[in-house]
Amino acid sequence: MPSVMMLDGLEWEVSPGLTPYGEALARMEARAVAIRDRGASELVWLVEHPPVFTAGTSADRAELFNPRGFPVFAAGRGGRYTYHGPGQRVVYVMLDLAARGRDVRAYVQGLESWLIAALAQLGVEARREPGRIGIWTGAGSAEAKIGAIGVRVRRWVTLHGAALNVDPDLSHFGGIVPCGIADRGVTSLRALGNRAAVTDVDAALRAELPGLLKSLPAPDKAA
Repeated sequence: MPSVMMLDGLEWEVSPGLTPYGEALARMEARAVAIRDRGASELVWLVEHPPVFTAGTSADRAELFNPRGFPVFAAGRGGRYTYHGPGQRVVYVMLDLAARGRDVRAYVQGLESWLIAALAQLGVEARREPGRIGIWTGAGSAEAKIGAIGVRVRRWVTLHGAALNVDPDLSHFGGIVPCGIADRGVTSLRALGNRAAVTDVDAALRAELPGLLKSLPAPDKAA
């Protein structure tokens, strides 16, 4: 059974096991409609998926190799190809930006800062990099991507969100050019020698959630 609680005025849900990607996509779409049309609670939903590649709206078929034949889904989010699989914490965020300032750029920056702050709680120094998508750690030849960001906003309700690599099979990322960035690697907490479990990541994300919400402008500041 999923673990559900109310947190900072929104619903926080953690699903056990592996959630098929198609089911998650359908649920997100339905929840976004319910938030906009029926006043349903906003939702932060934490899952893991079976191995899958997802294609954003800018995906280039030449960047998909898929030698293991993993399922491929058109996700509808921004960005290019990404991988989800066991050992990766995927965070789907369904917020009503009409009530939170209608600032998509502030929302994306807030997601990035949220992941960076959660990683800092776990002892990992991470950052955003100008001109590159995602959350990065290390320097020089050791620089690698540890977190991904991909969002969609429909009728001012957010869909999709972020993913943090806890202990996935990093070889699976070899089936794509992750987010279109071919000259940098992908890493994980475990690959960095950090023994944090998915539950530790969840606790750090939960503790830092107020920072994400506070980063969004008040409605009267909407453009």
